Amino acid sequence: MPRKADEYAVHIFFGGHQEEVRFTTIQEFQQWYSNHLIPKSQSDDFINVPIKNIQGEYMVIRPSSILAIRVEPIFFGSVERAVDQDE
Repeated sequence: MPRKADEYAVHIFFGGHQEEVRFTTIQEFQQWYSNHLIPKSQSDDFINVPIKNIQGEYMVIRPSSILAIRVEPIFFGSVERAVDQDE
């Protein structure tokens, strides 16, 4: 059975700078991406980026300055442990 991520870290890459925001579900990220970012992808106007893990703060970006986006699933309950074959 596939594991379900607890949240998703979205890394937004600009010229030589990177920012990370987190979304609780991949669908929430996809909705923001398709409804807010893609329609204005060539725009120099600012758009809001939702920051759910930092209370009272927000980030605005120019969509035309984004070079890449990386989405990383985060699993809170997973801890990798080395298995000792000698035991």
